Amino acid sequence: MDKLKSLVEHLYTGHDRGAVKFRYALIVFDFATIAFFIMTVHLDHGPWLVFISRLTGVIILLDLLARLWVADNPRFLLTRLYTMADIVVIGTLFLDPLLTDSLAFLRVLRGLRLIHSYHLLYDLRQDSRWFRTHEDAVIACINLFVFVTITTTTTLVYFIDETQTNTPYVDALYFTVATLTTTGFGDITLTSPIGKLFSVFVMVVGVALFVRLAQAIFMPQKVVADCHACGLTRHDPDAVHCKHCGEVVKIETKGA
Repeated sequence: MDKLKSLVEHLYTGHDRGAVKFRYALIVFDFATIAFFIMTVHLDHGPWLVFISRLTGVIILLDLLARLWVADNPRFLLTRLYTMADIVVIGTLFLDPLLTDSLAFLRVLRGLRLIHSYHLLYDLRQDSRWFRTHEDAVIACINLFVFVTITTTTTLVYFIDETQTNTPYVDALYFTVATLTTTGFGDITLTSPIGKLFSVFVMVVGVALFVRLAQAIFMPQKVVADCHACGLTRHDPDAVHCKHCGEVVKIETKGA
């Protein structure tokens, strides 16, 4: 049992290529499950779809149990947002198919792991200089993507009437993007009081995330410059000394 735990711990925390590839495989699985949840959110749950859903739930459950098993503080891990999202996803995948329609949008919360997975960010920082250079923009883009995905699916589940349209998901996506960009064409609107409040939420939060993405692209909060003393690679744009060790850092700036 100790050997098995050591192996699992190595896969989730090790730095060799095998462990890193294993965690990248989990990320690929995350993308696949998100795509699966989106594409099947309003399909009839036949025997094959139920089987695939529950098999996906088993894999997510095993991944969650493995993380808890090797975690230094399992209680703290249970309080993490992506862990609670996994628990919700697992619950919806094992519920009776007749009950999951009203909870289907919660499955998309699985996407939050793309933001909060420490090991993914660590591996990307180690392996990709491009990611180190554009980390703020990548994370801002992921935040916006997850928000659009969740709000689109919520709109689809609760507000778009499939009997009135042949493309319900496209209409939900169209409404979400038009609302968060404050374009507001008005051809698709949510007329109920709850729908109007939801539209306000999409506008306020969506615009903030959109502005954050633009800021990360055009006015990044951190710049990449290697500190030769401690190796810290990200510093404030106007930094003269490394905040970690105090060494002088030479950050390239544009001339007048």
